[in-house]
Amino acid sequence: MVQSQKAEHKDLLEQSINHLEHLGYEKIKADLEGFDSPKSFLKKGSDVVVTPDITAYRRSKKYYFELGIKNDETKLLKSKWRFLDVLSRMKNERFKIITKKGHYSFTNQVLDDLNLDKNLIKL
Repeated sequence: MVQSQKAEHKDLLEQSINHLEHLGYEKIKADLEGFDSPKSFLKKGSDVVVTPDITAYRRSKKYYFELGIKNDETKLLKSKWRFLDVLSRMKNERFKIITKKGHYSFTNQVLDDLNLDKNLIKL
């Protein structure tokens, strides 16, 4: 999810965190009030800041989670997901996408455009 959508989809972010806690993830950080904020990355040469929606640990392995939600800024979303996928593969970590009903086809289309083969976590 891009930064401009964070406020309007706060409830989905909370629902995702509860789901991850139920699945056994620990040390959850989210870009949400009441949680520590995940580490942000600054794109060199511009003012673009990339912050994962949720980060968590499970069995000492770090996971990056992104919410797949329809929006008009697909170029920004694609670059964010591509960056997080490359970062997670470089550091031997995991990158997963969380989505909900009504957003499956949009999320799958973005993943197809990026040639990413991800299993979606469906809420």
